[in-house]
Amino acid sequence: MAPKQATYNVKAPKQTVSLTINSDLYTQAKGLGLNASQIAEEAIAAELARRQAERIQAEIREDLEASNAYMAKHGSFAEMVRAHYGRDDE
Repeated sequence: MAPKQATYNVKAPKQTVSLTINSDLYTQAKGLGLNASQIAEEAIAAELARRQAERIQAEIREDLEASNAYMAKHGSFAEMVRAHYGRDDE
């Protein structure tokens, strides 16, 4: 399986931010040696990729609906080309 391509600049410098996290959750994670910063970064990256994919899918749906509406009103481009050049492939 090919490595997943990041949707952000993975070489960008780190920035210190303030996050509010349940204290018990953080204590347990720290007790297990988990890197909360890395986990947060991975979770944010995954959510960003998911939302970007949703946005792209919505744009594709809108474009297909517009294309289908045009075709319903004017016919398909292929039909127009065949009519223009007098070809009948059937």
